[in-house]
Order: sequence, then C-alpha cells, then structure tokens
Amino acid sequence: MTDYQTRQQAFRARLQEAGIDVALITDDDNVYYLTGYYDYLHMEFGRPTILAIPRDGETLLITPNLDFNAARSAARVDRIAPWNDGMGGEWRAELPQIAKGAAKIGIEPDQMPPLVRAYLGDLIPSKRLTTVTPLLADMRMIKSNEELQLARHAGEVAGAMMAAGRAAIGDGVPEYEVALATSEAGTRKAAELLSAHYDDADMSPNTHFLQIMASGPEITKTHHRASTRIMRKGEPVFLCFCGMTNFHRFKLGFDRTFWIGEIADKSQAQVYGVAVESQRAALAALRPGVTAESVHTAYADVIQSAGYDYPFRCGRATGFSFLEKPQLVTGDRTTLQPGMVFAIDGSVTVDSFRAQVGDSFIVTDDGFEAITHHPKDLPDVII
Repeated sequence: MTDYQTRQQAFRARLQEAGIDVALITDDDNVYYLTGYYDYLHMEFGRPTILAIPRDGETLLITPNLDFNAARSAARVDRIAPWNDGMGGEWRAELPQIAKGAAKIGIEPDQMPPLVRAYLGDLIPSKRLTTVTPLLADMRMIKSNEELQLARHAGEVAGAMMAAGRAAIGDGVPEYEVALATSEAGTRKAAELLSAHYDDADMSPNTHFLQIMASGPEITKTHHRASTRIMRKGEPVFLCFCGMTNFHRFKLGFDRTFWIGEIADKSQAQVYGVAVESQRAALAALRPGVTAESVHTAYADVIQSAGYDYPFRCGRATGFSFLEKPQLVTGDRTTLQPGMVFAIDGSVTVDSFRAQVGDSFIVTDDGFEAITHHPKDLPDVII
C-alpha cells in the first residue's frame, strides 16, 4: 500500500467519525498529499481540479483534459474525470451526482476557487456543507518516516544553496548573481538526491521560486527579491530559502544574515547577537509535550528583554505546504509531538537594520533534530 492510499484510508476514517459523507478537496497541496498528483502550473487559471473522497466508494479526480496524461500517471485514485473548456458541463458535470444522497459534504472554504464555491452554493444547501480543513491539518501535523526522509533531503538541498549563495556574495557583485548561484546549486543537489534515492523521473529538481535576499539599505525589506543592486564591502546581506527549499514538494525554512568583509555599522552586531540568542532560547524550549506558544514566548522574551519590539511568530510547521499547523505564536496551544517539522527563526528589526537567522527542525522523542546547518556565530557570518 502506498503512502497515498494509507492517507486516504486515514482520511476516510476521519470523515466517518465527523459524519461527513464526501469531501471535495481543492487545495493543491492536499490533493498531492492524498493522491500524489501535482500541477506544476500551480495556479487556478480558471481550470479547477477537484478531488472527491467519499467515506465509502470510489475516489474521483476531476481535472482539465490538458492535464489528463499527468494525472493518469501520478494520481492514486479510482477514477479520473477529465473535462474540456466549453464541453458539456465542464468540471461541474460530476458534482450533482456526487452531491446526490450526501447528507453532509466537506469542503475547504478558504482554498476553494470562487467559481467552484459559488456553484456549490447554488447546488447544495448551506446546512449540508461543512469544512474538512481541520481534519486534514491535524492529519498532516505528524510526518511519516517517508516524509521525514524528504525533510532531511530538503535540508541537504538548502545547505547546498546557502553555501553557494555565501560563496557568491562579495564587494561589487550584483544580487542576481547570488540568486543564479543558489538556484544552480540547489538544482544540482536535488537532481543528485532524486537520482540516488527516488524512483520518480517526473519530479523536477529545479528550484522554482524567486530568491529572497536583501543587502545594504534594503535589508529591512523582509521579502525583497534579488535585484540588480551592487553589494558593497561592510554591508549586511540577508539570504532566505523559505520558498526555494522545496525538495520533492517538501518545504523548509532556512535563512542567514551575512556581512561583506566587515561590519561597517558596529551597532548591527548587537542586534544580530540578540537575534541569535532568541533562536537559541526557542530551541531550549523546543521538545514534545510543550505548547506551540511556549516556544514563541521563550523567543519573544529574549527580544523584548533586550529592549526591542514584540516580534512576529517564532516559527511555523512545514511539510508539503509552506505553512502548516501548528504555528509557534501566541495563542496556539497545540501540544508539540514527535514527527512535527518546524522552521524556527530568531529575528530583531530596528529602523535601519534587520537581523534574522532561521533553521528547520524535526521534533523527536526527547528534543529535536536539526535538518539545516550553517554557521551563525558572528565571526562566521562575516565573509
């Protein structure tokens, strides 16, 4: 039995327990999680894909005819219903029969394309609709051994990108040269791992996300993309791989702050030190049995005790999505368990500078396992 079939069985059991007759899944990452089918277009584009999973009966994937061959190759489902633009009822054709006789239908309200949601609103009385988002979010919190292998390999890809990015940074170098170097290194490492460990020739090793980085006076722009700006000696440089670390669709978080040659503004060293200490405090709290918010509290206390503003969340769970449940933030009282994967940051922002270090970790039976690695002590991040 494949991972996908095991997940479908587990999801059906949850549907049974919740009294839901059929679920209509439209989130790309959840479709992949349950069937192995993914759409590289990764945009709705007016052509919805809908996965129908009843608590009893055959699974059905409704997908554009353009993608039928890819779906037939990858999707672990009982039946595929391809549809074409302007032909018959298009993607709507199967839905009346699916809804017929189903007292309770589960949907993903926040991940459903508006035109599909509007159609279902006309087709099905609202009292028969409910959400399955929490069911899937809870299922996906604890990773399988296969997923944890993906996470570790994603960490190797991230490490290759960070090393290449660091090597490309220098006085007189434009930011985009760093992005070219990281993309090439990540792609080559991913290709090496795919060839050695996976029987999946269709999975692309190429990175496919714009490099997040900022240098000099742009350093406070958190999600700035690599530009034509020329980096100079003494400037800080921020590299983030929270989008590009996407190996075999498994996502991680990973970032570092560097300086070129020296720290021109000496005050930045103190800010950076607090950022590192805040991550260290979070990791001291990270273990099974504690609440998600308690890890954030440990991190935030360090930052606020040093006189800086209350920070954004300390971290987030990752997996086949960039953001999963739980989040390490005030108000999230989820109890941490072995098998969860988190991106955990340390960060401080002031008016003219922003320091951030981030890594990814697996929660283990007695603590955590680091899956991204790069030096972060101050002498080690001056290039």
